[in-house]
Amino acid sequence: MRASGTVGVVHSSPGVVAVAVLSGLVAAGATALLAASARRRVGPHRQTHVLLAVAAGIALVGLLVGVTAVLAAGGHWAHRQGQRTGWATLVSVGGTLGGLALCAVLLRLPGAALTRAATARLLLDGVIMASALWFVGWVAFSEPTRLLGEPTPVACVPIVLATLSAALTAGLALIMVLRAAPPRGRLALLGAGGTGVTGGGLGLAAGLCQTGPGMAVTGAAVLAAGLLATAVAVHRVDLLGQVDVDLIRRDGEYAFVPMFAMVASAMYHLVQGGSFDGFGVVAGSVEGFALVARQYLALNDVRGYASRLAEREAHFRELAHTDPLTGLANRRGLLRALHRCADAGVPCVLLGLDLDGFKNVNDMRGHDVGDAVLAEVGRRLRGNLRPGDLAARLGGDEFAVLMHGANDAGPVAERLLGVLGRPYEEADGPVFLSVSIGVAGTCGETEVERLLRNADLALRYAKQRGKNRIERYDATYDQLLRRRTTLEHELRGAIERDELRLAFQPVASLPSVRPVGAEALLRWHHPELGNVRPDEFIPLAEECGMISTLGAWVLHQACFQLSRWLADGHDVWVSVNVSPRELHAPEYVVQVADALRAHHVPPQRLVLEVTEHAVATDLDELIRRLAALRLTGVRIALDDFGAGYSSLGQLRRLPIDILKIDHSLVAEHEPVRPVGRDGPAFAPMVDIVMRLGHQLGLEVIAEGVTTRTELAAVVAAGCRFGQGALFGWGVPAEHLEAMLEAATSPGARPTSVPPAPPAPPVHPGPPLLPGFRSNAPAPRPSEEGSSQVAPAVEGAPRPDTPTSVNQNVGSVDSSREMRQA
Repeated sequence: MRASGTVGVVHSSPGVVAVAVLSGLVAAGATALLAASARRRVGPHRQTHVLLAVAAGIALVGLLVGVTAVLAAGGHWAHRQGQRTGWATLVSVGGTLGGLALCAVLLRLPGAALTRAATARLLLDGVIMASALWFVGWVAFSEPTRLLGEPTPVACVPIVLATLSAALTAGLALIMVLRAAPPRGRLALLGAGGTGVTGGGLGLAAGLCQTGPGMAVTGAAVLAAGLLATAVAVHRVDLLGQVDVDLIRRDGEYAFVPMFAMVASAMYHLVQGGSFDGFGVVAGSVEGFALVARQYLALNDVRGYASRLAEREAHFRELAHTDPLTGLANRRGLLRALHRCADAGVPCVLLGLDLDGFKNVNDMRGHDVGDAVLAEVGRRLRGNLRPGDLAARLGGDEFAVLMHGANDAGPVAERLLGVLGRPYEEADGPVFLSVSIGVAGTCGETEVERLLRNADLALRYAKQRGKNRIERYDATYDQLLRRRTTLEHELRGAIERDELRLAFQPVASLPSVRPVGAEALLRWHHPELGNVRPDEFIPLAEECGMISTLGAWVLHQACFQLSRWLADGHDVWVSVNVSPRELHAPEYVVQVADALRAHHVPPQRLVLEVTEHAVATDLDELIRRLAALRLTGVRIALDDFGAGYSSLGQLRRLPIDILKIDHSLVAEHEPVRPVGRDGPAFAPMVDIVMRLGHQLGLEVIAEGVTTRTELAAVVAAGCRFGQGALFGWGVPAEHLEAMLEAATSPGARPTSVPPAPPAPPVHPGPPLLPGFRSNAPAPRPSEEGSSQVAPAVEGAPRPDTPTSVNQNVGSVDSSREMRQA
């Protein structure tokens, strides 16, 4: 009874009343603040703020009920145990509901509710932590520990319910704070506020149920402080903290630490002589089941994670074998398919495809159009293959098709040749391309590299034989490749080993057939390979980048030999062929000037021959290069005129001095007879070119004169200079020198040729050698068939020729048919 009176006195003290009232006011203010915050929130987190305000309202109701019960008990505290237990039950239920609402708020934090599995894992982690906290608290406050001594509450249903709510809220808040990414300040304050709310509710319920008004008002104060902390944590800010639900980083410690705490407390409890009742067994069972469920979920997550990794690995592995632009297999994918065929022993055929002229599409239309064309090629390939066949893009404009079986390769290749050759419709106009195809079969071989090499050889052979065709691999391609490789290797040292030499093919004056010039021709004699044809090693030199080196050597050797002939008194000139790559090199003009200067050769004695193929590249750049070369004093000849590249418009723009008629125009099968007059038949195309050349102020040389009939035809057409087998093949320098000596000896006579026809219409035309251009009249054939040319005016400078002391040396006159400066 003394204790009850003491309790009544304490309960009735002004301090208890003040604390109770102040707690109610603080809790009400915090709840109002949370409600106002939820009212002005918009966006995805508004419902969470509303739930937080509801939880605060429930906690406020529980606080007011508990405080009212404490104040209403007055001096009859000990006699109203039943009423206090009822009030404690209401407070405990309110605290439990508020705690569950706060737990729901924590689980709705950013990152926590990404998936149901993640939410379940976090909730189980909170249950594990809560079970450990409850068990440790049970050990601390039960017999024999009784941490609070006499005031320690004993088993009471409201207290048990409140302790579960407080433990769950504290455990879940701790897990959230530990798993949140920095900064964690406001999230920790929110978790502390929630723990304070449920802990204060526990203290208020315990005070009402057993301990007394002191514990009750203390719990009320803690509950109010928890609500205030919660309101401060979310005031004017959105929900903070990003919860990390990673399965690997910092995951096991949340299970082992609580379990270790439970085991340690259980051992302590047993050592102190305690025993486990139903509450301890339940707590341990909950902990065990929660751990098992948590690990089961983690195991499922790990399995799902591993499955996703496997799917991604397969996806990226497939991407590694796929061309991103066309969607076809890439080189790695083709190799994988080839190895599978080889391992299974399945015969297969490989088609190598290369688009002809695709580089021009990128250069002229842009890479976007080029990519669109390549994508369309991929679609056409996929749409024209048999099931099971594989199409691949190996890189650039090179494709391949792997076919299983060797029976249908020919028809498929023919179909692809037609399909890929159709126009490619683009926004700014169609694109026209052709394709070259090389076919290679396994033929019993299982070497993947050999099959790829054979298909590539067949494709290269198709490109070399004119493109837009199909070539099947043949064993001779290996021999050609080996020879090409050997030639390329040996050609790099041919100059140092002194294996190259020059041959000179004479250019004759017509109709006297007197040698007046020579074309320098490169020859290669290898000690083991023998004589290598120019049409074999010259293209090879252009491909491997040695043409500039060979051209420089030819230029210096030709100038050296020309200087020797001039020193010996021979009136001769030499022409040198220039490749397009040399001509477009910026340093080539300097090389020509240096060679002339080094060998003391008058510039007019050197003729540089440019083929019509060079005209087909870049006309404007070609004109600039030729103009720069002519400024050095050399003359320019357009070789192979009539082969199909030059147009009349281009011919007028080109800064050239000489036209060399292609053999195809000279070797006409049916020469034309003059109309309305007597005379020998003549070559009409040569006659046309002669007239054109004279109109443009150019000299004309007929190439490829091989028979006397052709000679008579070109002479009849009025051509003054010829070159071909009839006048001599390419010979060493000493042989040509002997020809020059014989032609200029006192007893030399003009070679007998068929009589010339009456003179054709005369057009102004220049002599070949005195300078670049002249207004001297063209020669007229005489009745005896000899050419008599009016002498050039000595000392008269030509407007487009650099003034030089050697400018008019050796002018053509009537006493000598051909002299040149």
